[in-house]
Parts: sequence; structure tokens; C-alpha cells
Amino acid sequence: MGLGNPGPGYAGNRHNVGVMVLDELAARAGIRLSPGKGARSRAVSGEGRLAGRRVVLARPLTYMNESGGPVRGLLDYHRIPVDDLVVVHDELDLPFATVRLKRGGGEGGHNGLRSITRSTGTKDYLRVRVGIGRPPGRQDPADFVLKDFSAVERKELDLLVGEAADAVETLLVKGLEAAQNEVHART
Repeated sequence: MGLGNPGPGYAGNRHNVGVMVLDELAARAGIRLSPGKGARSRAVSGEGRLAGRRVVLARPLTYMNESGGPVRGLLDYHRIPVDDLVVVHDELDLPFATVRLKRGGGEGGHNGLRSITRSTGTKDYLRVRVGIGRPPGRQDPADFVLKDFSAVERKELDLLVGEAADAVETLLVKGLEAAQNEVHART
């Protein structure tokens, strides 16, 4: 599940790096994302194989703070246990261009994670945390995440998105602990 906000006005925002990673994974696997119906209507998703495993790649069509409903709908429709949910999201508490993997933990003020936790009833899902860094000076974090990446950051953005997509694939192939050892040593 790649988190972000809908619409072209948000496409380059730091808050949308989860969607950027999801799109990279879909391109790598040749998975076409399309709108769902019924309980899945608030997300685009596609099924296929990634890193040798059957996956459902998806992103909510709702705003970040309403991500939980679409996530719950997709989990129920595809009969995916919450233990297998992988959420790719931006992380203020990591320096820019850092990728970290974990299961569970707090939401750190991230409204998308808070919504998913509410809808699934647990914090115990896998997370691919993509570092966007802290805002400069006294800038409000809510404003910072809704701004596009800086010119300097954009020069490294494709590499960061690729590294985060690699981390997802490593997680799928090797499991959390082995993937953490490998991914955390790289960035």
C-alpha cells in the first residue's frame, strides 16, 4: 500500500513518496493499477507477481488521513491478513534519502498511519519508512510534507524511490529481519 494524497496537485509532494514507490513497483512488475468497485472503489489496485510472490499493489484515492477505510476494504476483499500488509510512507523522523523497515510501532503524528491503525485495529503491520527529513527552521511539519521536494532533493528522488522499491522486494523475498539487516546497512 503506497500512501499519498490524490490528484495532480499533490503528485510531487513529500507526503506522496509512498505513491511514487508504489508506481515504481507496479512498473517493475508490469502490474496495471485500476479503480476498484464496491468496497474497493476508494482505491486503485492491481494483482500480479513481484519478487516471486503474489501481491496486490494499491493506493487509496482518499486523502492521507482517510487511508484506513480503503486499506480495510482491500484487505477484506482480497482476504489478506493484516500481518501481510506492507505500507510505504513518508517519514519526517528519518533524514532525507533514508529507508527503514519495521513492523508496528507508533504513528509519529502521521495521519495516514493513524487511520490505518484505526481501521485495522492494530499497529502491527509492516512499514517501509521513506525519509523526507524535518522541516527547516520553524516551518510547520504539516506544511512541509505538502510541499514538493526541493530542487536538490529532486536530483536524488529517483534513486530514493528505487532504493525504497528495492527494500520492498527484499522484504518480500527475505522477510523482515534479514531485509532490515540488508536495507539498513545500505542507507
